[in-house]
Amino acid sequence: MSINNKKVFVSGCFDMLHSGHIAFLQEAAEYGDLYIGLGSDMTIRDLKGRETINSEDERVYILNALSCVHKAFINQGSGLMDFVQDMKKLHPDIFIVNEDGHSPEKVQLCKELDIEYKVLKRIPHANLPARSTTALRSVKPMPYRIDLAGTWIDQPYVSKYYPGAAITASLEPTIEFNERSGMATSTRKKAIELWNDHLPLEKPEKLAKTLFRYDNDPGTKEVSGSQDSIGITMPGINRFFYDKGKYWPSKFETISDLKTIKWLEERLYMLTLWPRPEGYNVLNDTHISTDNVRKLTEAADLTWEGLISMDFEKFTEGFLDSFYSQIRMFPKMMNQEIEKIIGQFKGKAKAWKLSGAGGGGYLIMISEEEIPNAFRIKIRVKDLWL
Repeated sequence: MSINNKKVFVSGCFDMLHSGHIAFLQEAAEYGDLYIGLGSDMTIRDLKGRETINSEDERVYILNALSCVHKAFINQGSGLMDFVQDMKKLHPDIFIVNEDGHSPEKVQLCKELDIEYKVLKRIPHANLPARSTTALRSVKPMPYRIDLAGTWIDQPYVSKYYPGAAITASLEPTIEFNERSGMATSTRKKAIELWNDHLPLEKPEKLAKTLFRYDNDPGTKEVSGSQDSIGITMPGINRFFYDKGKYWPSKFETISDLKTIKWLEERLYMLTLWPRPEGYNVLNDTHISTDNVRKLTEAADLTWEGLISMDFEKFTEGFLDSFYSQIRMFPKMMNQEIEKIIGQFKGKAKAWKLSGAGGGGYLIMISEEEIPNAFRIKIRVKDLWL
């Protein structure tokens, strides 16, 4: 029992409990009696696209056995905000999250319920390595990808108007990204089906072609763009060029220079929004034209020039122009709620975009100032099994 008798609430999966979890829970318990709302097996299946390692009953039992925990229980709701009903009933004094669990929705909920909101950094206990469930689930985890500029050009119904390039980066899986959130999770699952948890020893471009074909069976009506397969399999930051109306790039350029990669990592921040709603279809309203596609490709070229020269002004100008070029063609990528959240960061971020096809997912921001409570990514610079 805490000496200050405050109620502290945290919510999460806590699957495969590890030292990173324990450090977080012990720090949270310093603020008061610690209550934990756990995502159900069904919620984790929906958000992460996988089965749990430990069932919800096992996770409740394990957490209730910890001396720092006052009470653990299964949240009654579903989705990213599955804890709302439980938090209203408990009405804690403080709601605590870590950086990759932070979201504007949670901030707003705490304001409405008059609950203090705190974000804790991921800091491992002394002499212990940093831990995440994603890293522990496999010794050889499959990468993710993040799209940076020019994306949509990998679709022939876009490139048929004007040729150009897209830019993506391959990510080490330090975070388990949500389904339907623009981080190529569906293509990544296909890669795991194909190769288990690690990429084979083979030329990256050959792996990308193999995955692209596996991800798109003959006769597939809605073909997945090749940027997902490329981003997952090809390390570093890649620019790839599409001729008019083509599914596969005609040329590749790769940044594997550690100085440039670190330069981007130090300036790129991400914020969790929400998975795209069921039934969301960005293609219901499109304005694809030669002029709009040309502006997209010119913005991607400027982004690349800024990146290879590490010119912050040029990079952010291209990055932002690319995003708004996407929105001109696909206005359903944005909505008022997303615009409001972007507005909160315009004082610190120099440029921003949404992951993937928008409608939610993650807000990607570029800044030379630290953006509080946003999380960072790690770009994959070599095959993870080496």
